[in-house]
Amino acid sequence: MNIDPSTRSRTWLLRLAASLASLGLLASVASASSDPLETPTDAPVELPTELASDPHYSIFSTERYPSASECAECHKAIYDEWRGSAHANAAISPMFHKFEQALNTLAVGTVGAFCVRCHIPVGTTLGESRWMPIWERNETSIEGITCVVCHRVDEFYGRVNGERRMLEGSIFAPIYGSIGPDISGMADDENFGVSTEPGGDGTPMHSMAKRSDYLAKSEFCASCHQVSVHPGIKLEVVWEQYRDSPAFRDDISCQDCHMSSEPGLPSGYSKAPRAIVNQVPVKPGSKHTDHSFVGPGTSIVHPGIFPHNPAAKELATMKEWMSFDWEAGWGTVQFEKKLASGEIEAPDFPETWKDRSRRSDAARAVKENLGILDHHMERRSEIMERGSHLDGPFFENKPGVGRELALRYELTNTCSGHNLPSGSLGAQPEIWMNVALVDPDGNNVWESGYTDSQGDMADLHSHDVLTGKLPHDDQLFNLQSKFLTTNVKGTDREMYLPVNFDVDQIPFIRPGANPNTVMNHPPFVRMEQRSIPPLGMKAADYKIPASAFTKPGTYKLAVRLRSRAEPIYFMKFVGATEEMVSRMNERMIDIHPYTVEFEVR
Repeated sequence: MNIDPSTRSRTWLLRLAASLASLGLLASVASASSDPLETPTDAPVELPTELASDPHYSIFSTERYPSASECAECHKAIYDEWRGSAHANAAISPMFHKFEQALNTLAVGTVGAFCVRCHIPVGTTLGESRWMPIWERNETSIEGITCVVCHRVDEFYGRVNGERRMLEGSIFAPIYGSIGPDISGMADDENFGVSTEPGGDGTPMHSMAKRSDYLAKSEFCASCHQVSVHPGIKLEVVWEQYRDSPAFRDDISCQDCHMSSEPGLPSGYSKAPRAIVNQVPVKPGSKHTDHSFVGPGTSIVHPGIFPHNPAAKELATMKEWMSFDWEAGWGTVQFEKKLASGEIEAPDFPETWKDRSRRSDAARAVKENLGILDHHMERRSEIMERGSHLDGPFFENKPGVGRELALRYELTNTCSGHNLPSGSLGAQPEIWMNVALVDPDGNNVWESGYTDSQGDMADLHSHDVLTGKLPHDDQLFNLQSKFLTTNVKGTDREMYLPVNFDVDQIPFIRPGANPNTVMNHPPFVRMEQRSIPPLGMKAADYKIPASAFTKPGTYKLAVRLRSRAEPIYFMKFVGATEEMVSRMNERMIDIHPYTVEFEVR
């Protein structure tokens, strides 16, 4: 009897879930989808949450690892930089959770807590199950890469795939910093009004600040930014690229660019007080490291939930915020006026949002958070502009009516520290070139780098290309790296993940049997890297067909680089919602857009 592989996988999961339930380890058995890829969250997620429901848990865990909101009492400037950053988004990113769940489902649980070690390090250390819903986690866990993740580390770890030990302790425990501020005597100075031990009279503060030379080194970043997944293929490669870069040879650290006064440039650091304690500045004019950690990523989380906002947290829980329709304008003056006048029909407000004043408070919190996100978008565009330079077009022959035109653009990676793009390979991130020719009548007569109805490039992963609705873009200039797997039939093919489903329909992702040093990659899986190395250049060659030049006159050639944190086809693959897809497309950025005109005779 032949059994469909997906059925075998589904049966195996159900048997496992039933066994766990019989042992009291599983609260309920979720129904399994007929397609494990279609609904990744159909795996058993109803695990016990005794930790979250225990009234002592929150106090106990906060005593072990304080929340960033506690640090904000004296370090508000740094907190405001951090709370809208990619680090702060690491634990609550819906895209991360969709991806992590899909990978675990496909690999039948063999990946385990591998991903959350970097994304939710405090929760991992506290013993929170990877199945635990984010809204039931400890506050410090929800903060992702929060203060204690870096400032409570006193050992060198290097390349350890996300495993790093944070020293436990309440807000009074010692912290570690790159400049080792001297705080002796502050507790005795009435101007500051602080207490460095429990039960003291004053603002709680750490008892000691120690200098950590390791925290200021690029090696500190390596444990989460140089990661190999279980089959042995590299996923995060920034550290490896940096070690072979001019920046490394010139002793320029990751922090020198990503925490500098000008994101992306080793321009030095701004000056600011080390802290402001009860409105009293501590050592004004000290080195200030920017904790925005500006990069190419962006948030698609509900703006009532992210950026982290103490006022928003006091107003509603995370689950309650998810029912607040900020896009409809709930709580804004315009919306409430129309509602009061009867111009619009009253929605069926959830109980939390029935009160107008509460909706108004929520709208103010959302407006504040959207302002922070817009600021991060601007800085994201700045760092991408600074990290590259586009030249062209360079014509290979003279333009003419009825004549093919060959041309090229030259894209230079002006960053000396890593490739363009860098970060996670495979599914992300995306940078591609969009070039369009407009004829004298204003018609778009030729284009490369166009997108399909989903927002994807017209490459081999495009839904519209695969269904024949859109032609394949044969001249696409795309810097996105791809995983390649060897198939039972045919040649290598691009895959979303480094998992070969063609060979094994129920893949178990475990360490490879052979050392990667033998082949430089795991068996049957390779990486096709298209990025540009530090200070390198790559040419984008195009041939515009003769049919585009039907008449003499002034033609316009427009170009731009486009960047997005996630491909839409990958978002669909892991089960992202339409709302997530829409927000990802809305936060796409254009880099170096410009247009040139030329005459055709």
